Amino acid sequence: MGIGPELARRGAPAGDTGNGHGGIPRRRWQRTYRRSLAITDTVIVVAIVVSAQAAGAATDLLPYDSPSPARALGSIALVAGLWLAILALNGTRKEPVVGSGEEEYRLVTRATLQAFGLLAIASFLVESFATDLDAIRAYLLLALPVGLIALPLGRRWCRRVVERRRVRGEFQTSVLVVGSERAVDAMAGSFVRDASAGYRVVGVCTTGYTGDGAGTITVAGHEIPVLGAETDVLRAVDLSGADTVAIAAGTHWGNGDIGDLAWELEPYRVDLVVAPGVTDIALPRLSMHPVGGLPFVHVEEPQYRGSHRLAKTVFDVVCAALALVAAAPVMLVVAALVKLHDGGPVFYRQERAGLNGAVFRMWKFRSMVVDADRMVDTVRSQSGQDGATFYKCARDPRITPVGRFIRRTSIDELPQLFNVLARDMSLVGPRPLAIGEGERIPGFVARRMLVRPGMTGLWQVSGRSDLSEADRIRLDLFYVANWSMVQDLLIIMKTVRAVLASDGAY
Repeated sequence: MGIGPELARRGAPAGDTGNGHGGIPRRRWQRTYRRSLAITDTVIVVAIVVSAQAAGAATDLLPYDSPSPARALGSIALVAGLWLAILALNGTRKEPVVGSGEEEYRLVTRATLQAFGLLAIASFLVESFATDLDAIRAYLLLALPVGLIALPLGRRWCRRVVERRRVRGEFQTSVLVVGSERAVDAMAGSFVRDASAGYRVVGVCTTGYTGDGAGTITVAGHEIPVLGAETDVLRAVDLSGADTVAIAAGTHWGNGDIGDLAWELEPYRVDLVVAPGVTDIALPRLSMHPVGGLPFVHVEEPQYRGSHRLAKTVFDVVCAALALVAAAPVMLVVAALVKLHDGGPVFYRQERAGLNGAVFRMWKFRSMVVDADRMVDTVRSQSGQDGATFYKCARDPRITPVGRFIRRTSIDELPQLFNVLARDMSLVGPRPLAIGEGERIPGFVARRMLVRPGMTGLWQVSGRSDLSEADRIRLDLFYVANWSMVQDLLIIMKTVRAVLASDGAY
């Protein structure tokens, strides 16, 4: 990454101290990180374009066999320069975007498609450049698909570097949270859940604080000092060394008060962020619309229909067909092992609730003893999960030896590819609910049924069976509210990693 050893700075404004403990100044490591991203993007783009140019000439994709060096360099400079420029124009290296969440990957993907779309249009419309731009065939066939994979992987590599440094306590954003105790607890809990984002709460200013009570509050298992009331923000910034002030929803401040605070914080070089009061809404659905000087956060409707659903359907069917062909030998071996073990059925089929409440039969390799369903009440009682919404037990006595292996490796779920081809399921989505499951949770079942259930989903790549019931519900509903193709691709990549590691699988 090119980021040097930690520096100690004294006497600097709070916004320059980084974490309040003399670490690398936040603005400095952020600038260095953005430069690292620019260098990584440039190396990847130039390498892809040069390789596509060479491969195109070697495979007759170009209209000329041996382009002159000047002509080849001109094409490379044109394509690489346009690609990098559009990456910059799309804000793929802006501070609020890089380092966490799917928005960075979405913008990189969009910028890449825009760049090649412009090149394709230019090759048809600009006759004076037509001879040079005929090379677009090689770039569309070779550079575009490689770029759609390599650039996000490059960003992921940069993230991993930063995440490792954050585990050691570096590259942190020190946050002073302002709001009621309940709002502070909710905001701090969000920071703890997304630890890779690098936000660390160094103090709070709470409503009604008089200085007579305890000097700390416990949030998400962490002791955080209480530094004053909502009106003591500037003093709290000096005390904590915070470089960011976060205004939680539910404060008593008006819009004018927040505007005044922004001016007061300006000499400190401290960032000000304001929680809009909406939770579990992804960035692509949010936009700001000022009306009469008052900023309104517009929350767009989830995109379940039209071209978005068609794209997901095509993606599901094509990928499921290819996966079945690739997995056929493994499935045949597993089917034989299940049959030979006890002579029972190879497959287990159970009725599940699908899109709009339609009931379908979900296919799996049988991993339990025959008639395991008749024993479910007994084993739930034995494991103390009588009232649990989702029953999962690592030592379920009904699981066979073969079943334990195929569950740990997730091979038991491969037959669900047939459900995907039949359009009962998708590759990615909320896990299909058994009939009646989750009905005691208000609105949970109805909202999940707006999309097809999936073979994998957010909670499967976030801990699988080790997650709490509340986290599974939250993640399923987040997926339904914020579905996108980019998110699906990220979940599939994380699924492969989770399956290989057998995290939370039983």
